[in-house]
Amino acid sequence: MEKITDISVLKRKAIGLRRDILTMLERAGGGHTGGSLSIVEILICLYYQRMNVSSGQCGSRDRDKFILSKGHGCPALYAVLADLGFFPREELWTLRKLGSRLQGHPQLGLPGVEISSGSLGQGLSIAGGFALADRLDSVDARVYCLMGDGETNEGQIWEAAMTAAHYHLSNLCGIIDFNRLQIDGLCCEVKDLGDYSKKWKEFGWHVIETDGHDFRELNRAFDEAEAVRDRPQIVIAHTVKGKGVSFVENKVKWHGIAPKKDELIKALAELDEQEAKLK
Repeated sequence: MEKITDISVLKRKAIGLRRDILTMLERAGGGHTGGSLSIVEILICLYYQRMNVSSGQCGSRDRDKFILSKGHGCPALYAVLADLGFFPREELWTLRKLGSRLQGHPQLGLPGVEISSGSLGQGLSIAGGFALADRLDSVDARVYCLMGDGETNEGQIWEAAMTAAHYHLSNLCGIIDFNRLQIDGLCCEVKDLGDYSKKWKEFGWHVIETDGHDFRELNRAFDEAEAVRDRPQIVIAHTVKGKGVSFVENKVKWHGIAPKKDELIKALAELDEQEAKLK
């Protein structure tokens, strides 16, 4: 796939993907709105600008791999994969329907999905396994694992972090969707992780903090990550939960609910206004 470098094109892509995310969630009648909208720019940067992956190379040994550890954000991943031709776009409207390949969390069998995820805390362990296997097989590929900040309350994340640092997995890049909210409220109130950047450094990772909605900043972060040769990297991407829809942004209640019809109409109108300003 030819990489997209024009920032205005990428911004329009983000608006279009948010339309699809909101529409599929409304039609499904359920799902995770806030955490899907917050990761759109991260996914665009990876899939449209950086990763060596396409619909024609799902089984290629040297493909880059993406693990969505925070599986509840899968509407965003589905929207990207459909846009890139991994499966027909019309299939988006089957989200969470009986018999659909697009369930509420990713599952193997859908082209472009590397693992079944959604039980939080497991993705980084699996990503580390992929990265170690690639190194042992002399495969020149990178593995990306996207986690939620609330997800890092799980102890398995830190076990995986220690293991990846021990094996110096420089082909592994973790990404934190640092939107500061989880299902029960503010992350710092549910379980305060203290100095988050320092914690990852002490676990032996190269730490990069960035704006998770700025394509230039994201690319700078991933450039820096790729230049590291002796340890895994973690990109702490500061994001806004529900990004792009004013009445959803930074609202805890939107963690696990879908927009109703009137809310969808209102949200789509906001996105139309945003797109008009880009012209």
